[in-house]
Amino acid sequence: MQMTMNPKQVEVRIGIAEYKISQAPNQLLTVGLGSCIGTIIYDEQTKIGGLSHVMLPDSKPFASRPGLNPAKFADLALPLMVAEMNKKIPHPHFKAKIVGGANMFNFKTSSTSQNIGARNSAAVKATLQKLKIPLVASHVGGNSGQTMVVDLNTFQVTVKIVHQKTVYL
Repeated sequence: MQMTMNPKQVEVRIGIAEYKISQAPNQLLTVGLGSCIGTIIYDEQTKIGGLSHVMLPDSKPFASRPGLNPAKFADLALPLMVAEMNKKIPHPHFKAKIVGGANMFNFKTSSTSQNIGARNSAAVKATLQKLKIPLVASHVGGNSGQTMVVDLNTFQVTVKIVHQKTVYL
């Protein structure tokens, strides 16, 4: 399946430790999802979506550091993004999809404590649960980098995996 953009469609790029909110007909795109998690939160009625690219699961170990970027952490970025979206949408009915959480470093351990990708995935899922946002699809794990493209017209997520096939959620 080939993705084509209509002339009025804008591709909104989200960097690492950022989130952005946009509306159809735009697309949201983030690259470099290794152990990071890309989370799209979407309202079907308004076709408004927010895409977050978090690096770490929990901000608490870094709380005393000055200049903390909340968009870097699952426990801070998602609630902030949802609060911002709530200002734009009168009666939201959010749902979410997530991509990433790979084990990029192949530690020789069965413990997930060394696997930041698995910890990120668990933290995003827990945060979505706290926010009462259903997770309707995910493509997490593995050991390859991924690019995530979200069509805000349809809520289709295209996952381009390095040296592998493309997946559609």
